[in-house]
Amino acid sequence: MEPRPRRRRPACRHTRTARRPAAGAGPVHPSHDTGGDALNTPDPLRGPTFGSYAPDEVAWLLTDISHLALEAPTEEREEAVQNGGAHYAESLPHEYQPDAEYLQLYRSALTAGAPRLARAVATVAELVLAERGSDVVLVSLARAGTPVGVLLRRWARYAHGLDLPHYAVSIVRGRGIDRLALRHLATYHDPARVVFVDGWTGKGAISRELAAAIADHERDTGVRFDPDLAVLADPGRCATTFGTRDDWLIASACLNSTVSGLVSRTVLNPRLLRPEEYHGAKFYRELAPVDVSNDFLDAVTAEFTGVPGTAPPTDRVADFAGRAAVDRIVDDYGIGDANLVKPGVGETTRVLLRRVPWRVLVRAGAPVADLAHVLLLAKRRGVPVEEVADLPYTCVGLVHPRFTRGATGADGLAAVRS
Repeated sequence: MEPRPRRRRPACRHTRTARRPAAGAGPVHPSHDTGGDALNTPDPLRGPTFGSYAPDEVAWLLTDISHLALEAPTEEREEAVQNGGAHYAESLPHEYQPDAEYLQLYRSALTAGAPRLARAVATVAELVLAERGSDVVLVSLARAGTPVGVLLRRWARYAHGLDLPHYAVSIVRGRGIDRLALRHLATYHDPARVVFVDGWTGKGAISRELAAAIADHERDTGVRFDPDLAVLADPGRCATTFGTRDDWLIASACLNSTVSGLVSRTVLNPRLLRPEEYHGAKFYRELAPVDVSNDFLDAVTAEFTGVPGTAPPTDRVADFAGRAAVDRIVDDYGIGDANLVKPGVGETTRVLLRRVPWRVLVRAGAPVADLAHVLLLAKRRGVPVEEVADLPYTCVGLVHPRFTRGATGADGLAAVRS
């Protein structure tokens, strides 16, 4: 594994000093960046200095921007994004702080779903180890992928005695994956051994973003990473390495940073970050009293002993059928933009927590346990919930299609694009 840095640098200040991997760090590979230079990359961040995970659980290839005030009201961010004035990754939403009722729903979901989560983790881990080898390097897509990467690493240690390297990197829709992070990985590890990890798929936007970014990186540098994305749930049928294709509640989707190591979603803002810095993220130290990140991991890990023998899924063709369903919804509801359709339990939750929701579509007969937190959030935000008979997902969240701060009503007719 890449060696833990001996000295922490101040946030957003990186120096170019020669470094040498310590024993056990793995092979060193040239960076192969355009121009052929082999500049050093910033050291990873680790807990407890950054994030609440133990230092050996994950190395964050991110820049600490905790000192910056980037949060803005949801409505203000939505208006700026939809009117082309800003990219969603240039700022942060205010972190939703759940009350006791919502936290109880989360705890119930975790208690009920932990055995299923453990089985999905085991299935994915065994697929990865069987097909990619026991010397793989886990690279989570921050931040939803990070707890999944930690759990895969824990299974590899539990079932096989392996101590796999695990990193978290940033990928931004429309702007690709952090290339400086890829340079770091290629310097300390064989790129062919890298396995990208995320929590779930929706309509496949991140899967396509990752594939395109990896292809562009190979074209420019000659370094090839495998773009296959390993996920616990693949209801969008966008991946070939997955635990299940059922659309069900992965409990970590209920919360934000407090279940993801107290780390914000990633930020890519060229006004704040220099080219020699990784994408940024904040460490919300002040939320430590309500942090459940390690409790979530421990609850799932405790179920490892009850996991029966795993078998790979029989149908692993990625046909992106979920995207066809999204296109139908775009037409049926006159939304005009597939980016405003967020399919699946995890993505619907994100809409209700971070965006300006318009409607929630729910599949008729969907398990109530997977929907309880969605229905509570929708009720609190005054969002209409519609039951749809032939929905291929448990639920779908629709972002308000014509939003400005003056928008009112579920039909959006009071909203006028400025």
